[in-house]
Amino acid sequence: MVTTLRLEPRTWTWRGYQLNYVVQGQGQPLVLLHGFGASVGHWRKNIPVLAAHYRVYALDWLGFGASAKPPLDYSLDLWEAQLLDFIAEFVPEPVVLMGNSIGALIALMASAHAPAGRIRGTALLNCAGGLTHRPEELPLLARPVMAAFQFGLRLPGVGAFLFNRVRSPRNIRNTLRQVYGNREAVTDELVDLLYQPSSDSGAARVFINVITAPAGIPPETLLPQVNHPVLVLWGETDPWTPIQRGATFSQYHPNLTFIPLPQTGHCPHDERPEVVHSHLLPWLRDL
Repeated sequence: MVTTLRLEPRTWTWRGYQLNYVVQGQGQPLVLLHGFGASVGHWRKNIPVLAAHYRVYALDWLGFGASAKPPLDYSLDLWEAQLLDFIAEFVPEPVVLMGNSIGALIALMASAHAPAGRIRGTALLNCAGGLTHRPEELPLLARPVMAAFQFGLRLPGVGAFLFNRVRSPRNIRNTLRQVYGNREAVTDELVDLLYQPSSDSGAARVFINVITAPAGIPPETLLPQVNHPVLVLWGETDPWTPIQRGATFSQYHPNLTFIPLPQTGHCPHDERPEVVHSHLLPWLRDL
């Protein structure tokens, strides 16, 4: 049985915006970084277990969760700056970063760019290849479709209309059932966790801005710049970031552990937290 806890939010003012974060436990610091459309609540099954051994932080990216949603040009670089400033302000000791999807990619960016000695380990769960799809990574027939979709999102009224369709609880549930290998983890609690922040003022603008943003730096470029151990956990049935990509990561980093997770999709920490913990905790102890 998975133990969850009620997270007590804290507020951090960054560049004039109110950002949400939580902290639990004592010991060496571990920072958890959520993926697109999620929030600190997506780690609700993990924080109690990890906080028994570590000082665990989790933060909502600017534009997501309970953080402010201003009309900005959102990018991986913006969130990397948020993460590095958060660590500088709240976590003076060397830290371990763990992220899922775009959270994993941002963790990898910070790991490559942080001052020497600030990051002692990085755990990637189904690391995104970019904030958005690169045209060259799509099948030829899909490229004009994606370009047309991104163009349409920028048209007045169109983006907000599509966002309201995408964010309906029914569509959120259907999407989760497609990307979660463990469908039993798709609960009313999870659907509500993703739906509620989408009702905030500015959420539609954030969605449109992110979907039409540049893809950013690929993980294959970042991994050779990282000088500490890396753990990669990857759900084998992920349709968004196929495991075949993650399986190549070892060739870009000499101290990387890659572990496939059967019958698991895009969000292993929420789908099969016990399995994730069984691999993560021994790796953390050995750092």
